[in-house]
Amino acid sequence: MKILASGESVYHWVHPDDFREWVRLHKSREATDKLMTEHEAVSRCVADGDYLAYDFSSLTRGPQALVREIIRQRRRHLWICAEFTLHESALLVGAGCADRIDVGFLGYGEYIGQAVVEGKVRVFEWTNGALAARMLAGARGLPFMPMRNLVGTDTFVRSGAKVVADPFSANPVCLVPSLHPDVFLVHVHQADISGNARIFGTNLFALEAAMASKKVIVSAEEIVDPLEFRKEPAKTTIPHFLVSAVVHLPFGAYPGGVPGRYELDLEQIQQLNAMETEEQVQAYLEAFVYSVRSHAELLEQKVGWGRLADMIRRGSIKEGYA
Repeated sequence: MKILASGESVYHWVHPDDFREWVRLHKSREATDKLMTEHEAVSRCVADGDYLAYDFSSLTRGPQALVREIIRQRRRHLWICAEFTLHESALLVGAGCADRIDVGFLGYGEYIGQAVVEGKVRVFEWTNGALAARMLAGARGLPFMPMRNLVGTDTFVRSGAKVVADPFSANPVCLVPSLHPDVFLVHVHQADISGNARIFGTNLFALEAAMASKKVIVSAEEIVDPLEFRKEPAKTTIPHFLVSAVVHLPFGAYPGGVPGRYELDLEQIQQLNAMETEEQVQAYLEAFVYSVRSHAELLEQKVGWGRLADMIRRGSIKEGYA
């Protein structure tokens, strides 16, 4: 194919055959007990320099407890990827954990903008659809995925995509490189100890990212008996053989919500929204991340069961989330 134009950005890419070989050597299809603490999961699965993707973000079913554990363990030089990312990107950058971001929508502008100016982090622009297409290519074992909606945009120029002449029509078509994250984080409604996981309601690319990633950490609101998955296999979002670790983390999306379970902690979200300076970010990290040893300690010492009960009470829409 003739290349007509190329984006200017660097991009993460792994040869599909290399990924398949890694999976063959390191992943088993046996249903083994993978239940562990968040400390154990991050210690085993997340290393300095990893490419880290996550499903959803600060407000809805984001893997916030796992993100805080990564910060507590002081991981460095992470390249993070999300269709959209809000407060967790500021916290990961402020903690010195992340220095590159692939994103479709970055909703925490001022602090990250200053970090870009100061050279603390590099942000690579895509779109939500482009990142989903990249993950789909990785899940299908393809080196790239064709799409049309980046052609002729400034986003294309700032991405790592290419425009080629379509061999069938000769029209220009955009190709985005496949994605194979080192680690995928996902917070789910239910999981069993071997890693079968259920998401009720909307998700982004949970299954595709799990298929495309080397390691997958599932945090779950509820651990259920494996027989429940056998009774209703059609409700399984992610199968066990894709998963590396399972962590039981009720309120694991805090301060965000989980549809059908609980709503946001609006007071905490407003505090995060107000962060604009380095001093504010570091103060938040000290108060809510470094000063506690675990997610359970955060809930017990910093949040309280009264506030959690109010979040459950306000999560009034239950239909369709079971």
